[in-house]
Amino acid sequence: MKTNLTGKDLKSIGYAEGKPMGVALSLRHHYRHQPKDEVLALLKKVLQYPETFLEDPILKPLAQVLQPIPEPAVAEVITLKSTTEPYAVYGSDYIEPGARAQMDIAMQLPVTVGGALMPDAHQGYGLPIGGVLATNNAVIPYGVGVDIGCRMALTVFDIPETHFLQNQAQYKRELIAHTKFGAGQGFKGAEQTDHPVLSDPLFQTHALIRSLHGKAISQLGTSGGGNHFVEWGVIEFPERDKALNVPAGRYLALLTHSGSRGLGATIAGHYTRIAKDLCRLPREAANLAYLSLDSTAGQEYWLAMNLAGEYASACHEVIHNKLIEAVGGQVLARVENHHNFAWKETLNGQDVLVHRKGATPAGKGVMGIIPGSMTAPGFLVRGKGESAAIHSASHGAGRQMSRSQAVKSLSRNDLKKVLADHGVSLIGAGLDEAPMAYKDIHKVMAAQTDLVSVVATFQPKIVRMADDGSKED
Repeated sequence: MKTNLTGKDLKSIGYAEGKPMGVALSLRHHYRHQPKDEVLALLKKVLQYPETFLEDPILKPLAQVLQPIPEPAVAEVITLKSTTEPYAVYGSDYIEPGARAQMDIAMQLPVTVGGALMPDAHQGYGLPIGGVLATNNAVIPYGVGVDIGCRMALTVFDIPETHFLQNQAQYKRELIAHTKFGAGQGFKGAEQTDHPVLSDPLFQTHALIRSLHGKAISQLGTSGGGNHFVEWGVIEFPERDKALNVPAGRYLALLTHSGSRGLGATIAGHYTRIAKDLCRLPREAANLAYLSLDSTAGQEYWLAMNLAGEYASACHEVIHNKLIEAVGGQVLARVENHHNFAWKETLNGQDVLVHRKGATPAGKGVMGIIPGSMTAPGFLVRGKGESAAIHSASHGAGRQMSRSQAVKSLSRNDLKKVLADHGVSLIGAGLDEAPMAYKDIHKVMAAQTDLVSVVATFQPKIVRMADDGSKED
């Protein structure tokens, strides 16, 4: 079977005139034996989120054309430190050299105070995914990431596992009815939900944020593409957790992963361009351009970043409230944590800004959620406050295959088999999100026993992700 992509195919997924069709068509050779719908779904993601493919060995040229990286002006380049500051690495056996190289560069920034690399780390854009970086009075837009405030949210119901397993069709219907996924997706008219975050003064006083108000209203309560999900599963507490007041047992749980949608992505792109204009770094560090919090641009970004984080939280709140109302039951506990964010914290007695790009806050006693994959278990954890890790832990299993590699090397039959083996029902998702594309979550968790303790284990059962155009599994 040959893919045989044409210009007409590319236009069908949003490649309008003026887009780099020649570059996209040249990928035909790499995917010539893959089903056309799988390749088109992958290219659509490149079009929508080019910044997430800039380290992909196959798709990088196309992503660069769609999201060009400005060349720094040689005469104004800021000098990096001559040596790499030491930093803690957890699960080093599972971390690719590219992620280590990115972290090494981040540790050479003149504003860097400390850093750490989590066991789910892999290459990202600027700071690696799973990278934690503490800076002195400087915020790095791409150290935060494109999906500002992306987070996990968990609701534990008093509904027993047996009731869920006997009524999965009902839960699946409600999941489909109350969720929307993917770039550009939103609610209209009476479907839209009001929320206090939409009345934030920044929507009136900040020119960029004001222009995004309509999109924020529409997308409130929706989820993004890529690895974002809403899923039903069974969570097991082996013993009573006194802090959460949840007895030992197995319960129905709702787990969501998504971020600040178009609002956050626009903020990230806008302030990264400003940072690169104001902070000229060597080419290898260009995506780590930073803004001083003493500057007007730095203060603007800080306010916008915090609003995007609050908006991301509101999206999860809307989704959870809709599904709580739809299925009933008593809520035993709700836990939420975010990544892709910067916090004002104290490190070794110094006030710093801690960037956690794909890393979970894990201060002493802080609750967090670390998912595996659509078939692997996730974990409700409590932080131990390890200072060497800058009070952080992994935010998931982390990728072991790039998206292009997954699409090229895996098949729909591979995916269907692993789903059947684990008793998971999947709605949407492409091969790039197949469980085999991710690291072994058990090895990742074993590498961070000094960082978190496990409170409960969550097993996915019904998973919804962005529709890639293929039939439901």
